[in-house]
Amino acid sequence: MKIGILSDSHDNVPAVKLAAERFGAAGVEHVIHAGDFIAPFSLAPLVELGVPVTGVFGNNDGERLVLKARFEAAGWTLEPKFALLNLDGVSIAVHHEPEPVAALAASGLYQVVVYGHTHAVDIRTEGETLIINPGETGGWLTGQRTVVVLDTATMRPQLITL
Repeated sequence: MKIGILSDSHDNVPAVKLAAERFGAAGVEHVIHAGDFIAPFSLAPLVELGVPVTGVFGNNDGERLVLKARFEAAGWTLEPKFALLNLDGVSIAVHHEPEPVAALAASGLYQVVVYGHTHAVDIRTEGETLIINPGETGGWLTGQRTVVVLDTATMRPQLITL
């Protein structure tokens, strides 16, 4: 199974559209968004992709009620701070902030820990846990727009520059 991972899209709809196109071309079957969508309209390209999406709120997500309603209307899952998934037998923890990442990895409960917030790509292994921060999809802070595709068959993440 291929999982598309993005974070910190910050209303950059053209970048989210590029991400959705790349995810579609890669055969992504599920998308994880680690927060900071900002406005509900920015979800439209992911709706068009037509795969399940799991997300968590970021610190800049102000329109939480409408974001939650849009997720529910699409049949997706949006959690306030922390999401747990099991996709293709792979246990995944998702949190926007970086602070709990070390403890989540050290717990040994998750094969993958996904986070965002820093706008910096971070792909590494701690013990048996793969840690992924896909960087920023919006590109507003660093000028780099990135996402990750994780193939659960190989457990190898692919960083994609948009």
